[in-house]
Amino acid sequence: MLTIELQDVSVSYVVGDFSTVGLKDILIQRLKGTYKEKTFTAVKHVSFTLEKGELLGIVGANGAGKSTLLKVISGIMRPTEGSMTVKGSIASLLELGTGFDGDLTVRENTFLRGAMLGYTRDFMNRTYKDIIAFAELEEFEDRLFSHLSSGMRSRLAFSIACLVNPDILILDEVLSVGDGAFKKKSEEKMLEIIRGGATTLLVSHSLDQIRRLATKVLWLDRGEQIAFGETKEICDRYQAFLNQK
Repeated sequence: MLTIELQDVSVSYVVGDFSTVGLKDILIQRLKGTYKEKTFTAVKHVSFTLEKGELLGIVGANGAGKSTLLKVISGIMRPTEGSMTVKGSIASLLELGTGFDGDLTVRENTFLRGAMLGYTRDFMNRTYKDIIAFAELEEFEDRLFSHLSSGMRSRLAFSIACLVNPDILILDEVLSVGDGAFKKKSEEKMLEIIRGGATTLLVSHSLDQIRRLATKVLWLDRGEQIAFGETKEICDRYQAFLNQK
């Protein structure tokens, strides 16, 4: 069953140093007809489809448009061109601190994040202990979130995203944070999610990780889609590209 479909999707936005120009100057320039907007296209004409249960690995250098594309699929941003269809509930983990309040405890933040993902209080009550256990934070439930290390924050965020049974799971470099044991456990959990039928999108700079987990790979470079297809073929091409640098 088709879960995600992008057709010729592009994302552009206005750029400029507005702090030095100022709103007053911009209004005056607009009135005079001398103001010119500068736009930057972060994603250019990307097209692909994913079936239920597939894992898409997204590769490319910094600035390739990977995180922007994930934000579009998550619903945080809208494409300026093209069309997109996304079917099912989404759990996204794009930045470690997203959806958390540093002044609340680990317990309170877990329920807050669950509510933001659209899950009921009853569901979170039943799932809470599993989330904390997977994140290995049983001794920190009443600790302020701001007191956690970046690795602890990542473990909690990953646990919430993965244990709430989403139809679509979106992860941006989150498996690179944490010790070796948790990385292994995270990968095993992702494989379990895939077998359960969830569609997953993973951005990672670890090509070995992409080879192990992905069923399809999307290669972006400076916003442009270089290739989309089977994991081995695209990873081999991308590795050859990196070797030429």
